[in-house]
Amino acid sequence: MTVLVLGGTREARELATRLVGEGVAVVTALAGRTEAPLMPPGEVRIGGFGGPEGLARWLTERRVEQVVDATHPFAARISQSARTACAAAGVPLETVERAGYEEGAGDDWRWVDSLEEAARAAEGHRVLLTTGRLGLDAFTDARSAWFLIRCITRPDTPLPPGELLLERGPFTLDGELDLIDRYNIDMVITKDSGGPAPKLEAARCRGLPVVIVRRPEATA
Repeated sequence: MTVLVLGGTREARELATRLVGEGVAVVTALAGRTEAPLMPPGEVRIGGFGGPEGLARWLTERRVEQVVDATHPFAARISQSARTACAAAGVPLETVERAGYEEGAGDDWRWVDSLEEAARAAEGHRVLLTTGRLGLDAFTDARSAWFLIRCITRPDTPLPPGELLLERGPFTLDGELDLIDRYNIDMVITKDSGGPAPKLEAARCRGLPVVIVRRPEATA
């Protein structure tokens, strides 16, 4: 049996590790947007497939029997492409989606539907910005804000006013508290990516507002 895992997440690496350990032939597909990605066991394919048609053709040529979409919750394009391609190729598709963030006692969260809306909420604040390297141009007009922009890979678009911090997690609560205090952060802006989030716990400890971009709705 050959399984294609659409990866790039911790869940995808854990799945590939388990399947390879069970003797399953696994191909993990990575988008190639992150420098020096953490590589899962098994075969790894980096780069796009050429849209749904290209993916359907690849599934047929490789005789893939199962596709697992374990991509980032905001990777809407590849998820839609996988649904279309699997339907065309007659290959079963399973989705592994991590749970989103849940607001707790003491949290000051403000949910928004877009990066542009988040940028408007940032005006006048010193912001820890952890929305990733894509879409940062949405924040370039927030001139009264200052951003500590944390990414894994250096963005290739103009940056909003502030400082770029290239770091890869996992992060710790003590480390996030130190970051907030050192840079006088008074707001956190992130996406509802789910998973461990010491930054949200740190924001709660410091009484900071958090602006969270909702996940895109899945397209049938």
